[in-house]
This record gives sequence, structure tokens and C-alpha cells, in this order.
Amino acid sequence: MSLIQQNLKLKLMDNHFKFTNAVIGLPLFFVVFLWFVFWLEIRFDYDFVTNGIYPRTFSGLQGVLFSPFIHSDIEHLYNNSIPLLILLAALQFFYAKQTAKVIGFGILISGIITWVIGRDNYHIGASSLIYVLVSFIFFKGLQTQYYRLVALSLAVIIIYGGLVWYVFPNPETLGEKSISWEGHLAGLITGFVLSLMYKTPEYKKLIKYDWEKPEYNPEEDKFMQRFDANGNFVNLSPEEKEEVFSSYYASNLPIEYEIVLDKKNEPKPES
Repeated sequence: MSLIQQNLKLKLMDNHFKFTNAVIGLPLFFVVFLWFVFWLEIRFDYDFVTNGIYPRTFSGLQGVLFSPFIHSDIEHLYNNSIPLLILLAALQFFYAKQTAKVIGFGILISGIITWVIGRDNYHIGASSLIYVLVSFIFFKGLQTQYYRLVALSLAVIIIYGGLVWYVFPNPETLGEKSISWEGHLAGLITGFVLSLMYKTPEYKKLIKYDWEKPEYNPEEDKFMQRFDANGNFVNLSPEEKEEVFSSYYASNLPIEYEIVLDKKNEPKPES
């Protein structure tokens, strides 16, 4: 692949990162809808908690769809709103083609896993979706090996790496607040699985050199043949030099020369 082709492909890869209205609109709509549901609960004195996931019961299956939109109090909702705004915007900007599938299947799969492994209690909140997004963005960036997405993965893990402590039972998750570590673990697993399911061929690593090709054989490489088993450089023998030079300068094509006089520089006859 020539340098021009490589630069063109890099440009095409960067063109996938387009700022659209959805980058702002999607996270805003999602978070505003969460606050609207919470306002309905307060305004009309509803109790949506019973619509959450209650593990291993038929009625508890409704929570697979409803639980991400239900929160116990305003602190719970606020703590989930900020990460959702950031992560949904990042998902829409860098993985626009996969956004709807990651959100939809992320909610369904993580909800079903929570329903299977959860404690006998109501599990509510969008934190499982947050773990889906963190997991998907982190693992998918490493899998693509594209420098912009790898940088995004590192940024996500730096900001939200501490979330890993809430995917296992500990005194904090089992304390008074009774955090659903099962939902967090389900989200983490779901995000990783989705990163494997949804391919991103548009971010396939560029092959710049021959030695990066799968069929590359170092024994056939003329440059590698100049080194011995210990890695020492070996000079070409006179026969090999002759072969190299002849391959560059020898030709079977006939060469014809034509002499053309430069009439511009001819002296003009004096009048």
C-alpha cells in the first residue's frame, strides 16, 4: 500500500467521527426522560420501585425493560445522570453505527443476567447501563487498535476505573444503601460481549509494512537475509553484489538515441 493510499484510508477512518445533533441530543433526551419519570413518581405519588427487576419471578421480568428508568431518590438519579451524559455522547460520536444496538441489547441482556443472579430484592437504576457503556467503549477501543479509540478507552478507564470495585459483593454494596452489584456485574459482562459481537471493520488496523502481513516469511526477506543467527550484519559476497547490481541496471530492452539540434542556440547569420 502506497503512502498516498495509507493517508487516504486514515482520512476515511477519521471521517467516521462526525459531530451531529445526535451526539448532544441522544444523551440529553435519555437523561431528561429519566428525570421526567422521577418527576411523575413524585408528583403523582407513584411507587415505581415495584416495577424493577425482582430476580427469578415472572412478575420481576418487567423490570428488565423498566428498571433503567426507575431511581430510588434524587441522589441516585443525579449520580447516574452525569456518567450517562458523557458516555452516551462518546458512544454516539465514536460508534454511531453501533449506538442503538448497544443501548437496546445492553439493557435487555444486563437485565436478564441480573434477573438470574440477583438477590431477592428489587433492582432499579441506570447504573447497569452505565457499566455496559464503560465496558463496551473500553474493550472495543482496545480491539480496534485504532489510536483515537485506544485513547478513548484509556480516558474512560482513568475516569471510571473505580467502578470495578462495585461489581463484587463488599460491605459498601451490601450496606445500608444495598447497591446492586449484580446489576453492575451484569452490565460489565454485557458490554464485553457486545464489543465482541459488533465488529468495526471501518477501524481495521492499517498494514504499512510487508512484515505486518499475515503471509510474511522472514526467510524470504532480502533485508533479513543480511543477518546471521546471532543478529550480526553479513556483507554481500561479490557474486551477490553482481546479482543485485545487474537486477537494477541490466535490461533486455533496446535503447535508441536520437540527436536533436538546438536551433535556438545556433548563431544567426549576419546580414
